[in-house]
Amino acid sequence: MPARKPSAATARGRLATRLPTPALDGHAVAAPEPVDAASVEEIFRRLREANPEPKSDLRYTNPYTLLVAVVLSAQATDKGVNLATGPLFTVADTPQAMLALGEENVRHFIRTIGLFNTKAKNVIALSRILIEEHGGEVPASLEALQVLPGVGAKTASVVLNVAFGVPRIAVDTHIFRVANRIPLALASNTDKVQAKLEAIVPEPYLLHAHHWLILHGRYVCKARKPDCPSCRIRDLCRYPAKTA
Repeated sequence: MPARKPSAATARGRLATRLPTPALDGHAVAAPEPVDAASVEEIFRRLREANPEPKSDLRYTNPYTLLVAVVLSAQATDKGVNLATGPLFTVADTPQAMLALGEENVRHFIRTIGLFNTKAKNVIALSRILIEEHGGEVPASLEALQVLPGVGAKTASVVLNVAFGVPRIAVDTHIFRVANRIPLALASNTDKVQAKLEAIVPEPYLLHAHHWLILHGRYVCKARKPDCPSCRIRDLCRYPAKTA
């Protein structure tokens, strides 16, 4: 009797950890194995060589304005956020000033940003909590940050990394794509990718790894057509669908 052919569901289940959608971009081929430790080291050495002191595209002046900017950046572009926060932070760059400005005025400043009604409520609410529970200061604690309105794990990780120098890799769509494409870390969700990246990135590169990866994904390893010819790590990348 011939061997029973596995069902499509079973096959998909076995391949789930090998076939993350962002890595394959629709190609029905198995994802390559993640690069080895020596390649990881060389990848980040080259990224650091090209940009020793990477900076966020979001404009901010202190931990509080960084927190607000990151909260506003959900489902919005950094460019769009900067256009709104430039005038906003001129009149309100502390929780006290933001609270005095009021929700209606905050809404007016950020009206060009998606979900501005909800975001205005969150900015006012988190400002009030910072004043009442943290003396008007942004806490350097993951747990304290994550309970603030509009602040999730990614936002908290960005604030800890950028404002307080905590070596965390906040995974957005760009980093998720890059990590699965190279691949540095194959995983089906951002939390798993973050955990894997933070475990494999060598300590000397961990502080700036977030920025190197996000900038690489935003300007080189783009979603629809990665610029492989100009990529500094092309020879180390195992992505099976490189552009010419």
